[in-house]
Amino acid sequence: QVQLVESGGGLVQPGGSLRLSCAAPGIIFSIDAMSWHRQAPGKQRELVASIDNRGRTNYADSVKGRFTISRDSARDTVYLQMNSLNPEDTAVYYCRDLRVGLEYWGRGTQVTVSS
Repeated sequence: QVQLVESGGGLVQPGGSLRLSCAAPGIIFSIDAMSWHRQAPGKQRELVASIDNRGRTNYADSVKGRFTISRDSARDTVYLQMNSLNPEDTAVYYCRDLRVGLEYWGRGTQVTVSS
């Protein structure tokens, strides 16, 4: 079983940056597809960015050009670099691992963008 632990969230001013980390011991990057999702109050959880087992990335239109997903196989960690943050990015951010039809979720990390 894969256990995911997100970190790196916090309070940031509009225009600022944050880097989220998802520690995933036991992850197999050649098999697993990793993704970041977010859920704002009163809204459904939505996909933010994904990276498949071949390293191909995909982004929600709302974050294209601002967010970057990456992975580090030496550290078993997936990152989400978030730049030019705005208040609409405020949400709890979750990491997900999809492995051959099974999915695992972390508990999330809060990101708040406010002046």
